[in-house]
Parts: sequence; structure tokens; C-alpha cells
Amino acid sequence: MKESTIFSADGVGVEIMMPIIVIAIIVIILCLLASCIKIVPQAHAFIVERLGGYQATWNVGIHFKVPIIDKVARKVLLKEQVMDFPPQPVITKDNVTMQIDTVVFFQITDPKLFTYGVENPIMAIENLTATTLRNIIGDMELDQTLTSRETINTHMRANLDVATDPWGIKVNRVELKNIIPPREIQDSMEKQMKAERERRESILRAEGEKKSTVLVAEGKKESAILEAEAEKEAAILRAEAKKEAMIREAEGKAQAIQAVQKATAEGIQYLNESSPSKAVLTLKSLDAFEKAADGKATKIIIPSEIQGVAGLAKSLVEVAKEQA
Repeated sequence: MKESTIFSADGVGVEIMMPIIVIAIIVIILCLLASCIKIVPQAHAFIVERLGGYQATWNVGIHFKVPIIDKVARKVLLKEQVMDFPPQPVITKDNVTMQIDTVVFFQITDPKLFTYGVENPIMAIENLTATTLRNIIGDMELDQTLTSRETINTHMRANLDVATDPWGIKVNRVELKNIIPPREIQDSMEKQMKAERERRESILRAEGEKKSTVLVAEGKKESAILEAEAEKEAAILRAEAKKEAMIREAEGKAQAIQAVQKATAEGIQYLNESSPSKAVLTLKSLDAFEKAADGKATKIIIPSEIQGVAGLAKSLVEVAKEQA
């Protein structure tokens, strides 16, 4: 009786455990299947290995792997990346030690080569950058190094791109972030720059004084020219005014003579119209004789018939010839 009770209890225990075990197995299977579904995001790539060997490179999208046999060995970022390496000591051709830190812009182009090409790609790029930089700077002097950043960047990018190609890496750009010469070299350069600035200042000041002197001389020259032109114009105006005055004076005299002649003619006309007597003509002849004599003539001819107008005219002609 006791043994049948125990058997019944064991049967009930097995019946209770079976569903739990089945559920656990189903959950494990579902989890295993879920782990086999992989979604690759944008700008990423997954390297898949099967039994320790390279199987495939998964790109963007959903993928399935064989449970237990396959595994994702590495997740690779395909975006362009930037690495800022610490300053590296380098020696120039003229034996000057300086510190230069670089910035490298690179992008992974082949995830498989990136995964299996080198153990630590970032460290490899850093060491390669340092050695390449030393080789380039070793062939340049200090002054050339400070003024040839673009040349150094170009040479470094070309050398690094060739060296990293077997690793599935493309170097897009290399930039020298800082060039730090020794302190004594910096002090010397600052003194040199100060002297150069002072020299340029002196040159600019001298050129300014020279231009000022030239401008003053040109101003005086232009002022003298303007004064001469003004004096010339004033002389021309004075001459024109004098000419105008003389013309007006001559015109006035001509008008005066015309007026006298006109008055004389009108007087004669009035005399003719009034039919003067012989006595009046005689008096007029005497007046003309008086004016002709006026103290200047040295010879006077008096006609016998002074009463006649013809005799008076002859006397006047004779006087005129004597004066001539």
C-alpha cells in the first residue's frame, strides 16, 4: 500500500514537470531564433564568421544566421571618422625639435580588410602618422615647416592613403592642428616679428612723409599756376576794360565832332535861309579871321576886299597852307 502511494506521487510530479520543460524548451528555441535575426543599420556593416572563419559581410537590412555555428565577429562603422592624435616630437632639417599634433579624417571602405588586415587599426594609423610626419619634417627647415602646412598635409595624406589601403581604410584628409616650436625659438620669432613690424612702420611713416611733401609741393605748384592764371585773366580783363574805355572815348569824341559839324552846318543853313546882309557877312568874316589868327600863325594875308566872302575864303586857305 505504501509503495503504490509513492508511485502515484512520482507520476503526478512527472506530469506537472513536463509542461514546464516543454515551455522552457520553446522559450529557449524562440530566444535562439531571435538571436539569429540581425538588422544592420545605415552606414554599418557586420562581419559574420562560421566556425571561426570568414563567412560574409552583411550590409544594411535584415539578415539571418545559423544558430551556434555563425556569429557576428565585428560591427564596422562606415561613416567618415576623425582622429585627433596627441602632439608628436619631430626634428627639422636644421635640428630644431618641435611638437606637432595632427588630425586625420578617414573612412572604412572594406570592412573585411579592416577586420582582418591589422590588429588595432586606430593605433596603426596613429603610429603611421607619426613616422610619416617625422620623415617629411626631417627634410624641411624650421621656416619652411611653418609656412608649408598645405604641402605637408598633401604629402601625409598621399603616404597614409597608400599605406592604409591594404587595411580597407581610405585617408581623406590630414591636417596639422598645431605646430609648437621650442620656447626659445618662439621668443626669437616674436622678436623677429616685432623688428619686422617696426621696420614696416618706419617704412610706412617715411612713405607717408614723402607723400605729404609731394602733395604740399604739388599744392604750391597748383596754387602758383592758379595765381598766374588769375593774374593773366585780370590783365586780360584790364586790357579789355581799357580797350572798351578807349573805344567809348573815341566814339564820344566822334559824336562830339559830329555834333559840332552838325551844329555848324545847321548854322550855315540857318544863315543861308535867313538871307544875311552884307554887314553880317562882314562881321562873320572878321570872327573867322580872329579864330584863324589866334596867335599861332606867323604870316597873315589880308585880302583887299575883306568885305567879300570870296576874299575871306582865300585868306583862310592861305592861312591853312601856312600852318601846314
